[in-house]
Amino acid sequence: MSDVYSFIPLVLLLVIFYLLVMRPARARQKDYLATQSALEPGRRVMLASGIFGELVSLGDTEAELRIAPNTVITVNRQAVAKVVDPSPTTEPESPID
Repeated sequence: MSDVYSFIPLVLLLVIFYLLVMRPARARQKDYLATQSALEPGRRVMLASGIFGELVSLGDTEAELRIAPNTVITVNRQAVAKVVDPSPTTEPESPID
């Protein structure tokens, strides 16, 4: 019976390792794959460095990004951190007479 009790700390360490390391890593991998599958030309994206732009074209490993009029840069596809959804534009409120 004491042999069973000696394995409890080991089992607890494995459970804590799973909860603190493995589960968050799987969630990050899932988010990364969802972001990569959402990439298509014309979408506004943000790179890991914080640069925003519009995707012009996509390859297997590279993406071309328009960051300003007449300025297109080539970046590694993995540098795309997220697809930025265009925020809905709200019209300014007119003063009430």
